[in-house]
Parts: sequence; structure tokens; C-alpha cells
Amino acid sequence: MRRADKAARIQAQLDELYPDPPIPLDHEDAFQLLVAVVLSAQTTDKKVNEVTPALFRAAPGPAEMAALGREAILTHIRQLGLAPSKAKNLEGLAALLLERHQGEVPDDLDALEALPGVGHKTASVVMAQAFGVPSFPVDTHIHRLATRWGLSEGRNVAQVERDLKKVFARERWNDAHLQIIYFGREHCPALYHDLTTCPICGWAATKKRVEAERRENAARRKR
Repeated sequence: MRRADKAARIQAQLDELYPDPPIPLDHEDAFQLLVAVVLSAQTTDKKVNEVTPALFRAAPGPAEMAALGREAILTHIRQLGLAPSKAKNLEGLAALLLERHQGEVPDDLDALEALPGVGHKTASVVMAQAFGVPSFPVDTHIHRLATRWGLSEGRNVAQVERDLKKVFARERWNDAHLQIIYFGREHCPALYHDLTTCPICGWAATKKRVEAERRENAARRKR
């Protein structure tokens, strides 16, 4: 099956499962979304949503975040992974938003990536979810499923992103990004997953991928 045809069938199944996928990180505006995405690195969305209400009460915007300072930010996010570096980045990005962008989150990918703690994936999420710009941020779930489904052979997120953008319709990128994440969390775990019984992997996974993961799972069980 051609990748484009496979992607269309996958999109149809995802639309049935997640017709209106919600944004998983709680926020009220573009700045709060940016902060939440920065905090989500190596941390679950659930954990981020537990700490951001108090943080956003103390610092709802960039001016308040910059004034709050690194140590106070750290007290709010200490239970998250990489908390010290994240506190430093939040202080720095808030200051730069005030200095370069009049306190507004820019709707420009390059400008976002120039902010502390903001890589390509984070910037793409903000472009998609705050500004509605078609983007296809690739996280670990999307990388895993794209290779399982034979939609990409990319060994890095940049290649996977390029491959997925080729086979999914541009106007569906933002929804597909979220739908694949939810599917990965609920139906398609990283370890000990039987691809043959998965609603999508069961027909979409390549024979090579099924055999490779079967061997990997058997090896893990022997350890």
C-alpha cells in the first residue's frame, strides 16, 4: 500500500476515535501555552497541568514571570523533571518577550526558536495550537507510530516530520498531530506491544517492524 493511501486510512480511523482532539496542556493564552510546552519536556502533560495553575496565578504573563525570578519560578515547578534549567529558561524567555516582542508571543517559528528553552518541536506546537498554523510537531509517540506504521524510516524527528507532512493533508496536520499522540498513549505503548492486535498497527505495521518488535520484546523478557 502506498504511504499516502495508508495515511488516508489511518486518518479516517483517527477521526473516528478522536473527532475533536483537545489540547492536552491547560492554558488561557499563547504565553501560558508556551510556558506549559517548555515545562512538558521529559515530564507528563498531567504533571505539568498540576503545577501550572499556581505558577500562572503568580505569573500569568511575561512581565510577571520575569519579575517573579528564577528561584521563585523553581519553587512552583520543582517537582518537574529538569526543573532548575526550566526555571532559568522561563525567566529568560519572559525577559526576551518583553525586550524583543513587546510582551507578546511571536507567531513566527524562527522567533520562537530563538527563545531560551524553545526548540523546533516546542515552537511548532505553539504555532499549531496558539496560532492555528499547520504544523506537525514530532514527539516520541509520533516518532514511534510513524515508523511502526511504515510512514517514515526516519531516524530523527526532522526526517519523520518531513515524511508525515508529505502523506497527510496540510489542513489536517494540527489535528493529526494530536490524534496520533492520543492513540499512542491509549492504544500503542512503547514496550511489550502486540502489533498484530492493535487497531492500526494490526494492518498498517510493516512485516519487518512486527518481527523486529517481537524479537525486541522477547529479548526484554529474558533480561
